[in-house]
Amino acid sequence: MKKELVKISYFPGCSLATSAKENNISLIKFCKSIGYELIELEDWNCCGSSSAHSIDSKTAFGLASRNLFLAPFDRPLLAACPSCILRLLQTHLHISQNVDLQNEYEKMFSKPFNRDLKIIHFFEILANINLPDFIESQGHNKKEKLPLDCIKFLPYYGCMLARPPEMKNIPNYHGLIEKILSSLGAEVVRWSYSSRCCGTFLSVSRPEIVTPIINDIMLQAVASGADCIVTACAMCHLNMEIRCSIKNPIPTLHFSEILSLAMGIKDYKGWFERHIVDPVPMLKQKGLI
Repeated sequence: MKKELVKISYFPGCSLATSAKENNISLIKFCKSIGYELIELEDWNCCGSSSAHSIDSKTAFGLASRNLFLAPFDRPLLAACPSCILRLLQTHLHISQNVDLQNEYEKMFSKPFNRDLKIIHFFEILANINLPDFIESQGHNKKEKLPLDCIKFLPYYGCMLARPPEMKNIPNYHGLIEKILSSLGAEVVRWSYSSRCCGTFLSVSRPEIVTPIINDIMLQAVASGADCIVTACAMCHLNMEIRCSIKNPIPTLHFSEILSLAMGIKDYKGWFERHIVDPVPMLKQKGLI
């Protein structure tokens, strides 16, 4: 008898819904393969990240608050974007600690505030599952070797998994990419740029600042001898692709993409053709597709 999927509310955020659709598609497929159904929040809006919180903090707070009030009471709320999870967690914390804010937003949205809403990052699911054992138990990997033992990768988190002091007790799961992918056979290439800022949304307003930052990161990546960069942030992925101007950069993969391949998911239509730096030749050479 097939086990019923665990339902989790899902906030994709603007990046995964637009520029990083390949991240969104592969994330949903991967989560389903390990027993989770991601149910997208109906009528969600931007979390208030990037320009909003810099220009009008109250409006940005209201945007994040609305998403919290949209979330059903009976299941956790998952986000994969590091910036989104930060905004949602911080907003929930502030409302939980301030009765006046609770009253204001309960009146605005005509719903009670859910103090017990569990807001989780995609990493939290991975931290609670032994993926190699799960793959073996499900029969996804019939080979004697581990599914990713052919690839060398650089982990790249960017800077957004960092937490402000008021959220210091919330884990950021730094090191999880290395732990998970090495357990699946991949070789970790250590470098000092795993938390280097990619320039984030300055890519739009000041690309002349971001391009040298990205080129520096990519030059280090190429020199490392790794096959690819694996990132946990859609914004980092976008900047690594659109702002890199050096010749022959190595591919940058979303964490959800490489995990899906490790699970034996073959339906990757709509993923790799969206990459500017085509990962297909490298993945074919490694026997992953």
